[in-house]
Amino acid sequence: MKNKGLDLRVTIAGITLNNPITTASGTFSARESSAFYNINELGAMITKGVSTIPWPGNPTPRIAEVYGGMINSIGLQNPGIDVFIKEELPFLEQFDTALIVNVAGRTVEEYCEVVEKLNDTKADMLEINISCPNIKEGGISFGTDPKMAAEVTKQVKTRSQKPILMKLTPNVGDVAEIARAVESEGADGISLINTLLGMRIDVHKKTPVLFNRMGGLSGPAVKPVAVRMVYQVRRAVTIPIVGMGGIMSGEDAVEFIMAGADAVSVGTAALVDPAAPVRIKKELIEYMKKNNFKTMKDIRDSFQDR
Repeated sequence: MKNKGLDLRVTIAGITLNNPITTASGTFSARESSAFYNINELGAMITKGVSTIPWPGNPTPRIAEVYGGMINSIGLQNPGIDVFIKEELPFLEQFDTALIVNVAGRTVEEYCEVVEKLNDTKADMLEINISCPNIKEGGISFGTDPKMAAEVTKQVKTRSQKPILMKLTPNVGDVAEIARAVESEGADGISLINTLLGMRIDVHKKTPVLFNRMGGLSGPAVKPVAVRMVYQVRRAVTIPIVGMGGIMSGEDAVEFIMAGADAVSVGTAALVDPAAPVRIKKELIEYMKKNNFKTMKDIRDSFQDR
C-alpha cells in the first residue's frame, strides 16, 4: 500500500475525515470538479453558501486579478435552500466523503431557517458564514462584533441537529475575541479566514474595477495573515479549526497545521488548477514521508514555538 503507515484522518466536531483537505466555500462545485478528480479523495467538501431564498449576486464586473490573488464581489449568488435540497444535495450525497454545507443569511432568523431545513438531510456539518451583512444592524457584518457573533451562534445551535463551524471574517481588530465569543455559545468548530476587504482602481478609466468598488481578497497574498490568525485563534480556543487562505501547495497546508489548524480548505488555488485539492493532498503526503511524520498530530507537535 502506497501510504502504508500514514494516518491522515482528522476529527472535526465528532466527524472523522479521511484526510485534512477540504474545499473552500465559494470556489467549489462538485459537478465541475468531479470532471478533474475523484471527489472521494477529499477529506470533506464544503459547498457554496446557501440562503433562505435565491440571491442573484452582485452586478458585473465582480472579479478582478491582483498581485498574488484575486478580488471578488460575487455576492453569495445561490439558488436558495429549497432548490439546493431538491437539485444539488442528491448529487453531493453520492460521494463517500464528508459533506459540509455553508449557510448564509442577512438576519439571525434567515440563518436559522436554512439550518432547520438542513436538519433532515445527509449533510454532516454546517459552516455558518458570519461575514454576511446584518441588515437589521445597518449592514454591519455579524462577524465583526463579538455580541452579534455570539448571538447568531447561540440561535443556530438551538435549531441545528448538525455540528456547526463558525466561519470568521479577518476584517476585525481582534479575531481571537470573536473566536472566544462563538466558542462560548457552543460552536463546534471554527473556520478561518474568510476574504480580506480589498479594492482595485483602473487608472486608465479612472474608475473602480469592481462594480461594488470593494470585494474580498483571496489567494497567496493573504496567507501570512491567515496563518497568523489561525495561530492566534488556536491559542484562544480549544475547539477544532479549519484553516484557509492562500493555500497553494502541500507545504502551505503544513504551515496551517503547524499554526494550529486541524484541517485546511483549498479555495483560490482550485480556480487556477481545478485539481489543486488532490495535488495538495499528495504533496502533504510526500512531506510527511520525507519528515517521517505519521499523523497530523506529529506535524503539529513538531512546531517549535519559541
